[in-house]
Amino acid sequence: MIARLGGWRFGIVLAIAWTLLFYLVAPMLIVVPVSLTDQRYLSLPQHTLSLEHYRNIIGDNFWFSSIWKSFLVSCVSTTIATTCGTLAAIGCWRIASRLSELARALILLPLVVPTIVHALGFYRTCIDLGLLDSYAGVILAHTITSLPYVVISVSASLANFDIRLEQVARNLGASLGQTIRLVIVPCVLPGILSGALFAFVHAWDEIVVLLFITSRRVYLLPRAIWNGINDNVDPTIAAIATIMILATLTGLLVERALRARALRRSTAAETGAVA
Repeated sequence: MIARLGGWRFGIVLAIAWTLLFYLVAPMLIVVPVSLTDQRYLSLPQHTLSLEHYRNIIGDNFWFSSIWKSFLVSCVSTTIATTCGTLAAIGCWRIASRLSELARALILLPLVVPTIVHALGFYRTCIDLGLLDSYAGVILAHTITSLPYVVISVSASLANFDIRLEQVARNLGASLGQTIRLVIVPCVLPGILSGALFAFVHAWDEIVVLLFITSRRVYLLPRAIWNGINDNVDPTIAAIATIMILATLTGLLVERALRARALRRSTAAETGAVA
């Protein structure tokens, strides 16, 4: 009777979970047919499926230029955030003091402070530094707001890191830099890849900060989509959203494959060190 009751409750919880999952995924499923509409406004296809709006992404310089610029800015900010965030996570883990905990808390502030608040702070800072409406200002803002994702991800990987691997490397004559580069980083590579992926996605679709610190000279994809929705609701937006969904899923699958590969290497290295 107890087992039957437990199964009944588990069924309800499972049904609620799948309902919530469908509620979250359903809008993405609707975007795909809307991107194939034969109309000039956001709607489901009326007469036939059309790839016209996908051709607009490449043929229209407005969309292609904003996508290319967003990609470059996201790559630069992700590279800087991943490098700095990884080193910060390793440093906080290695020192393990109150000062390192304070540093970690400061790095995580962008996740705690509301976006509108730090967007206003970036706006004021960019004015003082002369970086308003510049690519340098956008990269700086994206790097700072992406750091928490990298630090959290790498710190989680470091929590499972076997300290004996570092001790063995140092006993064999490796310097601190060599130990970090050849031992620690390969072992926490899954966390680094996850943090880089989240940092890239964050930099790619951040809109609130862009609305504050950019105007006409810097015109990235999120702002182009925002203006497109406000002006004429171009179905090309649905085509771009579909591509972004597919790109995100591809990135997640690649990251998972690389994570599994790095995990196998890390396990093999730990087994060899213990042996």
